[in-house]
Amino acid sequence: MPARSARPARPLRQSRRVREPATSVQASTDVPRRAKPIKRQSASLALRDGGLTLACVADTHSQPHAAIAERLAALAPDAILHAGDIGDPAVVDQLAATAPVFAVRGNIDTRSAFPDVLTLDLVGDGGERRLRILVTHIAVAGPRLRSEVARLARAEQATLVVCGHSHVPFIGRDRELTVFNPGSIGPRRFHLPIVFGSIAITPQAVRLAHIDCETGRPWSPP
Repeated sequence: MPARSARPARPLRQSRRVREPATSVQASTDVPRRAKPIKRQSASLALRDGGLTLACVADTHSQPHAAIAERLAALAPDAILHAGDIGDPAVVDQLAATAPVFAVRGNIDTRSAFPDVLTLDLVGDGGERRLRILVTHIAVAGPRLRSEVARLARAEQATLVVCGHSHVPFIGRDRELTVFNPGSIGPRRFHLPIVFGSIAITPQAVRLAHIDCETGRPWSPP
């Protein structure tokens, strides 16, 4: 089933909460809204001779780069992970012409049927789990993993978190978890590159990398 990057900006310090002065207001009779439940999904992929290649994309915003089909064909992945902000669901159908797609919804995918969180196991011939990946759209604040995502990953016994949202390609390590943002293959945001990611699993290692969607060459931070 269903790894290097631009340096993200430093996270802003969280400001102290300021208490509002007490006022004599009539108590509201409105019932507080309940948090929307998180939709979760799990899946697994079998390794082939101890190996497997995944392509990772994110933030297509209905307009994936024109060269993505060619780049994916060159990589020949066993499956594709989409880390959210898909836009038009037809994007997933286009990607699926290359390989099976495992996708989560992003903050623009409000009516999407895709899950918020995907747990993907990569298993060997004997059924043993080689790697568990947690895929979700928003996972980091600056270079740091959000505490609620770290808790979720640990609860799911995942060791790799794949995310999107910022459009910033990133490979990092935080809270004893590896974090991988493949970047965006959608419309360019500011000066950021248009890139996607790969996860190459071999019997010896798991390798994360970025690929420039415009040139097809390996990408690393300038």
